[in-house]
Order: sequence, then C-alpha cells, then structure tokens
Amino acid sequence: MKHRLTAESAAPALGMGCWAIGGPFWSGDKPFGWGSVDDAESTAAIRRALELGVTVFDTADVYGAGHSERVLGSALAGHRDEVLIATKWGNVFDETSRRIVGRDTTPGYLRPALEASLRRLGTDHVDLYQLHVGDVESGVAQDLVGTLEELVAEGKIRFYGWSTDKPSLPDAMAGPRFAAVQHELNVLRDAPEMLSLTGRNGWTSVCRGPLAMGMLSPKYTSGTRLSREDVRGDKPEWVAYFQDGRPDQSWLDRRDAVRDILTSGGRSLVQGALAWIWARAPQCLPIPGFRTAAQVEENAGALAHGALSPADLREIDRILARTTPLSASSAETPTLKAP
Repeated sequence: MKHRLTAESAAPALGMGCWAIGGPFWSGDKPFGWGSVDDAESTAAIRRALELGVTVFDTADVYGAGHSERVLGSALAGHRDEVLIATKWGNVFDETSRRIVGRDTTPGYLRPALEASLRRLGTDHVDLYQLHVGDVESGVAQDLVGTLEELVAEGKIRFYGWSTDKPSLPDAMAGPRFAAVQHELNVLRDAPEMLSLTGRNGWTSVCRGPLAMGMLSPKYTSGTRLSREDVRGDKPEWVAYFQDGRPDQSWLDRRDAVRDILTSGGRSLVQGALAWIWARAPQCLPIPGFRTAAQVEENAGALAHGALSPADLREIDRILARTTPLSASSAETPTLKAP
C-alpha cells in the first residue's frame, strides 16, 4: 500500500473539513471558531456527505474544544468501516471554558491526547493522526516518531502526518508510516514547494483552505461584514483573506479575475475552486469546510465535473500574474500557530 491515504484512481478525491462544526472556542479573547452551530444540522450534513460518496473527514481535538470530534463520532456511528477519519493534536485546551490554554508537542502528551480523541470519536483507531503545530523545530518532530510508530503497531493509528505550511519541516517526521502533509492550497494561493515535496515522497497533500476560508464563494463581497464570533471577523495574524471582519479587496479582485474560468462547464465558483486543486497535482485531497447539507452537496457536486484542463490552469496562471499585487500583509504566508 502506498503511503497516500486514498487509493490511486481516475476519480478525484474529496474530503470534508470539520473545523466549522465544532462551534465556538477561543484563544484568550480571540474567537477561533466559526460561530454558533446546530449539531443536528451538522450531523445531517455528515450523513449527506456519506450518501454522496465522501468518505474522508478531517477534524482536530481543539475544534470546538473537543466538540467537533464528538459530533463527527456520533454522526458516523454505524459507518466507521466506511470512512477515513483524520484528526490532530498539539494544542492544549479546556473543554469546559472552550479555550486554548497552550500547546504540547512532547512525546509524553501524544498518547493521552490520542486516547482522548478516540473517546470523543467513539472509535478504537484513527486513520491519520496529524501534528497540529506547524512551526516546531525539526528535532522536536523527530522525537515524536518513535511514539507514533508504537501507536501504529498497537492499531490505534494507521498513518500519521503533519499540518504545516513549511516545506523544510516534514522530512524530520517522515517515519515508516508518515503519509500526509496538511497545508494550505487554493487557486489564489499556490504551494509549489510543498506539492513538489509531497509528490516526490508519495505523500497525500491534504489541502487545507481550498476555498480560501470562504473567499472562493460568491456570497462574500466587499460589503460583507462578519460577526466578531467568527475567527475571520476578529482575525488572528494568520488569517490573510479578511481584514477587520471584511473580505480583503485584493483577494476579491484575484478571485473575480479568474471567476469565468472557474465557473466554466457548468461549475459553481466553489466547484471550480476544487477542480483547480484536482488539476494542480494528483496527490491533492481538498477538505472544504461545511455547516449544512446544502454546502456538502455543492462541494460533492464538483466530483461530477472533474478537474480543470491544463489549458485552464495555464490561463489562470497568466491572469493572476497580471492582477493587482497583493498588499504585503495579505501576500505573506503566515506561520500557522492554531487551527
């Protein structure tokens, strides 16, 4: 079996990202969730994804301070053998106050963090266990491999990986069952160095932010104002696409410049954004977020259209190369210190 999470096939791969369904949680006084959620609606959306053939679900222990894992585990009850569950560790949080209180990337924390995730998910194993702290030193990551391999041998995880945007780091954690790097990738923000790394090693690129935190949806315009309960409304430093709770105009301009290509062939803008990722590299597994069954249906509907053509990719590159340059704050790739 290859280290990639999904078997090689002609069909594009799609997962669902479960950050938003965790509901509110905070780091200090900063919101790190996407606002209030309806657990019944989240459950219906997960089950609709299953009906539509989506079998990969990515969450993290910190999303909603454990709540996302609980909702996902409950929704997948009776279907565990049909799906791949990916979760993450490294952030320390208090479930009662729903606040991040620190981080722990030591081998000693790894096992209890996994055991807690297994209880919340209601399962005896996870398919992909990912380090959620993207900027630790290589030596720290190397120290984790022994414990991760022990957990593989015990059947508690199948593969492990790292959520990081730094291409220089993943090799440090590349033990025998290292299978994936979760990193940002979307049509507005390419990651050529990371894709080169994952492609060269036969790893899955779990593509975080495939819709640019919603920017690649037509519902966001220059007049949009997000709630302060939304991570994008009171943004931490690593959220690039929104400023003061509003979409950053430079990102809107780039989106609108390529809209016609992305919506070609009967695709919605969201479906075109996913189609770009599938065309970008064969190892890519986009994980768009969701709250509702309607969002899941639109995301999964991209599968019927498939990838964009190589000519489409070249034209998008040409257009974006001549659009208004991003501001320095918007263009800089942030150091991800949280979800």
